[in-house]
Amino acid sequence: MKVVIIGGVAGGATAAARIRRLDEHAQIVMLERSGYISYANCGLPYYIGGAIEDAGELTLQTPESFHARFRVDVRVHHEATAIDLENKVVRVRNLKTRETYEEPYDKLVLAPGARPIMPGLPGIDSPELFTLRTVEDTLRIRGHVDTQHPRSATVIGGGFIGLEMAENLAQRGLSVTIVEKMEQLMSPLDADMASFVHAKFRKQGVGLALGSAVTGFERTQEGILTHLDVGEPLRSDMVILAIGVSPDSTLAREAGLKLGMRGSIVVDEHMRTSAPDVYAVGDAVQIRHLVTGSEALISLAGPANKQARVAADNICGVSSVYHGAQGASILKLFDMTAASVGLNERAAQAAGLDYEKVVLSPANHASYYPGGRVMTLKVLYEKSSLRLLGAQIVGYDGVDKRIDVLATALQAGMTAPQLAQLDLAYAPPYSSAKDPVNMAGFMAENIEAGLVRQFHHADLAALRQNPNVTLLDTRTPGEYAHGHAEGFINIPVDELREHLSELDARKPVYVMCQSGLRSYVACRILSQHGFTCYNFSGGYRFYESIERNRLDERSAFPCGQMRD
Repeated sequence: MKVVIIGGVAGGATAAARIRRLDEHAQIVMLERSGYISYANCGLPYYIGGAIEDAGELTLQTPESFHARFRVDVRVHHEATAIDLENKVVRVRNLKTRETYEEPYDKLVLAPGARPIMPGLPGIDSPELFTLRTVEDTLRIRGHVDTQHPRSATVIGGGFIGLEMAENLAQRGLSVTIVEKMEQLMSPLDADMASFVHAKFRKQGVGLALGSAVTGFERTQEGILTHLDVGEPLRSDMVILAIGVSPDSTLAREAGLKLGMRGSIVVDEHMRTSAPDVYAVGDAVQIRHLVTGSEALISLAGPANKQARVAADNICGVSSVYHGAQGASILKLFDMTAASVGLNERAAQAAGLDYEKVVLSPANHASYYPGGRVMTLKVLYEKSSLRLLGAQIVGYDGVDKRIDVLATALQAGMTAPQLAQLDLAYAPPYSSAKDPVNMAGFMAENIEAGLVRQFHHADLAALRQNPNVTLLDTRTPGEYAHGHAEGFINIPVDELREHLSELDARKPVYVMCQSGLRSYVACRILSQHGFTCYNFSGGYRFYESIERNRLDERSAFPCGQMRD
């Protein structure tokens, strides 16, 4: 059996290694148009920033080492230019010699990945403008920073690559501004959760131009101008274009394979395309979203590697199925971590799901053990079935642990209240006896049992205009004096029972505290004394982050670069 693999990064290299482990006698040819294989895409920004010092650490295998271990005929600088499905051959061009030839196959694996989106904007071909996809791109950017010593950079795009590049360039000493067409960074998060991310970047001196679309670029003697649809252009010494990727499916389309959303390659659960003996894996394929069951594009390394294993199994006669992905992701943002899995509110609404949410701000470990730090955790679940729909966490230590627990629970089909019963490891340096994940389950239990009702930030504007409600802050007088939501009176929870007569029992009481815990206790007190009570989701800490973000957006323009 002869297997030809187009693409030698995550999906292609994994498929090749798995095929060899299953079939020692197969002939395997891997074509890669760049000069590197099996490299760590996710590590590329960290070499530019200097956290990874040796460029050799970016490549897990070289063509020579891969051949030595797996006896795979690796051909770098070789580009597949066409696929003849009827005759089962791939047309190939050697990019160094320009020689072209045909490579026959018995089985074909397409792992072309995705390509950076390059809009047709004026000045897009400027030599000071860079994209990041390959090791060559990384070396080019690192070389530019090392030799040209730019003082400022504009990063276009607030997704994973854009944020990682902004962080790493800032840590190299550059003044950085991020331009993002959406009103927020990091689209897997809801806007309220993204407010913490915005605050972190601003604190690190990174300017944010949110809700701004790029209209073009212009080279000047002072640098490169990034023209925006709103306001004056930004001037910087270099630009990183990271507005997203699209499936690299040109070969598949020209060969006549069935395509799906955004031109992605359609595959079945065995990773087979519409053509016999042709498989496809990675960022170029359309898969099933595990939460909604609908088609999805999820460009992440984890799914690509799993898909490659499934394709290799089926090529070698081992029945294997890929069930889909739920988009679990995590990102380092200076000393902060942001993570998500499954659906956010926008996605749940788009899917037509009726959902409930809980927001909490627990510490990463026992409060009495030194060094604890607060994280904000948001969990969505379906109202009718109570099944988990998604989760988002922003914080510091321990975020990765909790998002993985929630991802496992989500894939296992657990309900939100069942999180309360998870038996998780506990020791004071690592967690609390009531882990943050358990706490989310407790909150869902209380909501579903009718022990507490919630209100949210979006409700506040109407509540402030309603004279028939009471807005109550149950923090200490010191906390209240330091900052409080407009319209809220202050009665500390520990003094509430002595002041019940000051409240009108005919009016519903909307209660807030710092994190939501004391206000929950207050609601339990009030409800058992005849009051109708609602607890603010997320607490004042959550409210303050959202409000500060709104204020920053109104009062500030990007501080990273000069306006022209």
